[in-house]
Amino acid sequence: MPTTPSRTAAPTVVAVIPARGGSKGVPAKNLAAVGGVPLIARAVRECRAARLVTDVVVSTDDAAIAGAARGAGAVVVRRPGTIAGDTATSEAAVLHAMDAYEAEHGRPVDAVLLVQCTSPFLISEDIDAVAAAVVETGADSALTVAPFHGFVWREGADAAVEAEAAPTVPGGTGVNHDKSFRPRRQDRPQDFLETGAAYAMDAAGFRAAGHRFFGRTELVRTDPARVLEVDDPHDLARARALAPLLDTARPGALPTRDDIDAVVLDFDGTQTDDRVLVDSDGREMVAVHRGDGLGIAALRKAELKLLVLSTEVNPVVAARADKLRLPVLHGIDRKDLALKQWCEEQGIAPERVLYVGNDVNDLPCFGLVGWPVAVAGAHDVVRGAARAVTSTPGGSGAIREIASWILGPTL
Repeated sequence: MPTTPSRTAAPTVVAVIPARGGSKGVPAKNLAAVGGVPLIARAVRECRAARLVTDVVVSTDDAAIAGAARGAGAVVVRRPGTIAGDTATSEAAVLHAMDAYEAEHGRPVDAVLLVQCTSPFLISEDIDAVAAAVVETGADSALTVAPFHGFVWREGADAAVEAEAAPTVPGGTGVNHDKSFRPRRQDRPQDFLETGAAYAMDAAGFRAAGHRFFGRTELVRTDPARVLEVDDPHDLARARALAPLLDTARPGALPTRDDIDAVVLDFDGTQTDDRVLVDSDGREMVAVHRGDGLGIAALRKAELKLLVLSTEVNPVVAARADKLRLPVLHGIDRKDLALKQWCEEQGIAPERVLYVGNDVNDLPCFGLVGWPVAVAGAHDVVRGAARAVTSTPGGSGAIREIASWILGPTL
C-alpha cells in the first residue's frame, strides 16, 4: 500500500526588533506614539500580521519598552548591557535574540528578520516580501529598498580624491553621476535607496558571516512614500503629520463595529466648529450639524454605549445631549478619570472605546482608549496622537463620518 508523503514543516522565521531604551536624538524614541500607537507596538503589529513570520521577538534593555512590546503580542528578550550601548550593532542584538529563542523553543531558526521600529510606515506586506525572498526564492539575504532618482553629491577633498581630481580642488563632486553630463532620468540606471526598515537573512549564513549582507542579496522594492526613519524630533513630527494619511490607507486602519463597544464624544470642536456666539446678555450659542444627529442615532441603534464628555459648564452642552438622548458628563476637570470611572461602571474595556477629540485636553483620554480619533482641524499634537483622523472638520459632520466608518458607508 503506498505511503502518503509527509508534509514539510513550515520554516521557522523569527522577526527580531531591536529597541534600546537609551535614545539620545529623541528621548524614549521607541515608545513615541505615531498615529496614536507607540513605534515599538506599530512594528510588532505589522510583524505579527506577516504571513511567514513564526514569532516576533523584541530585544530591549528597557522595562517600559518590554511592557509595550508584550502588550502588542511580542516575546521579549532582555538585552545584556554589553550589547546595549551606543556602539552596539543591530547584528549583535539579532544574534543574541536568535540564541535566546532557540534555547527557549528547542528548535533552530531557519530565517531571521531584522525589523527597525523607527520606520513607522513599514507594512506587513514588505516584511513578508523580504522573508519570502529568503525562505521561498533562495536568497541568502534581502532588504527593503525604494526606487531613487536623485543625483548624489559629495563635498570636500575626499570627493575630489575619489573623482581622481587634485585634492585641492574645492566644491562638490558627483557620486552617482558625472557632473559634466546630465542624462534624463529614463536614460540613467535605476538606483535604489536602502530604507533601513526590514532585512531578512538565512539564519545559518548570518551566523557564519556575522553581518546582514552576504551571499545573494535580494532587493525588495517598497513604496517611496512610506520611507521615513525617525532619528530626530523633526522626523517624529513628520511621521505624526503623515500618519493620518498613510495609516487610513491601510486595511483595518479604521474601526468597525467589531472593534468597539462605546463611542465617547467631546463637545466643543468636535460636535461644533469650536466657535461661540455671545449675545448682549452673555448667552452663548453654537452651531451643530444635523448629519451628526443622524450618525449618533445610528450608533445608538447599533447598541453602542454613548457618552458626551466635556470640560465646559454650559447649558448648551446639556441641551444638545438631551435632544440627542445622550448621557452627558460636563464641567469635568479630569476627563480621563471620569472616562475611566464610566468605563468601569458600564463594564466596558477602555481598549474597546472610541474617543473623539480635538484639543490638547483630550490627550489624557487618547492615552486611555483603544481608538483615539481626532477631527480634521484638530490641534497638530492631537492629530499626531490619534489612531485615525476624520476628513470632515468638527461641526461639519465629523461624527457622522465616524459613524460611517463603524457601521458602513451607506449611513
